[in-house]
Amino acid sequence: PENLPLDWTLYGVPFDGGVTFRPGARFGPRAIRDASQYVKPYHLEHAVNVCEVLSLADAGDAPVRPYDIRETLDAVTDFALPLGEPARTRLLAVGGDHSIAYANLRATWQRRGSPRGGLALLHFDSHLDTVDAVWGERWGHASPFIRAIEDGLVDPRAMLSVGIKGPLNTGADLDFARTAGVTLLPYEAWREGGAARIADFVARLAGREAYLSFDIDVVDPAFAPGTGTPSVGGLTSAEALAALRACRGATVVGADVVEVLPDRDPSGITALLAAHVIFEILALDAVSRRG
Repeated sequence: PENLPLDWTLYGVPFDGGVTFRPGARFGPRAIRDASQYVKPYHLEHAVNVCEVLSLADAGDAPVRPYDIRETLDAVTDFALPLGEPARTRLLAVGGDHSIAYANLRATWQRRGSPRGGLALLHFDSHLDTVDAVWGERWGHASPFIRAIEDGLVDPRAMLSVGIKGPLNTGADLDFARTAGVTLLPYEAWREGGAARIADFVARLAGREAYLSFDIDVVDPAFAPGTGTPSVGGLTSAEALAALRACRGATVVGADVVEVLPDRDPSGITALLAAHVIFEILALDAVSRRG
C-alpha cells in the first residue's frame, strides 16, 4: 500500500532459513494472522482503542529467497522501504525466524533518516542474538543484533535485552554484549522488580526513537510451545504482557515479532499470544499519540 496515510504497516516474512535448531517458523505469519481474528481493539490497561487512534494495514508477505539468508534480508528490506509514507508509516515485521529482524531494522533506520549512532532497541528474547557466526554463517538467527550494531543501525548503549537465560554454549556468548554496553535484564533479574527496571530504562531514553524486537521464545514453552528454540524457565504469558506494558512512554518506530513455529503447537496458543504481543506493541504507540 504505497503512499497511503498509514501509521503502521504490518507484513509477514515467511522465512526460516536462518535457524540453528528446528525449522517451521516460515508458517508463523499465516498462523498469527489466523489467530489475530480474535484480538479486540480496546486495550483495558492503557484505556485506549488502538483502531480509533492508529490507521493500520497488512501489506501481505515479503518475498524471500529460501536458500540464501543475505539475499532474503536484502529482498525484505527492498520490499519494506516503500511501504506507506516513509516519514510517517512505521513497520512491523512478523516472522519467520529472528534473522529477519535485521532487514526490518535496516528499513526502519533508513526511513527514520539513518540517525547517526543508531536506534535504541528494546529486545525481548531468551537469547542475546549477538553471536558472530554459527557454523560459518554470519546472518542467521543467532546474529541479527551484532550485525545491526556493526552497521550502525542500533546503539548498543541504548539497547535493553529482557528475559535472557541459560544454558549457553559458552560464557563467551555474553562477551560482545557486555563489551558493547548492552543492558541485560536476565529472567532471574526480571523476577526482582523487572517491570520497574524496564520503565527506568525507557525513561532514560528520554523519547529517543526505539525499535522493539520480540522473540516468542522469551516465553516459557509451557505457555508458548510453538517455537524452534524453546528455553525453559522463561516468562509466563502474563509476565510477557506486563513487560511490554512497562515500555509505556517509549517512542517505538518499528518492531518485529518472530520465531512462532505453529507445527509444534496444535492448540494454537503460541500464535494467539504472538497476535496479542503485536497488539501490545501497537498499543504502546497508540497511548503515546493519544497523550
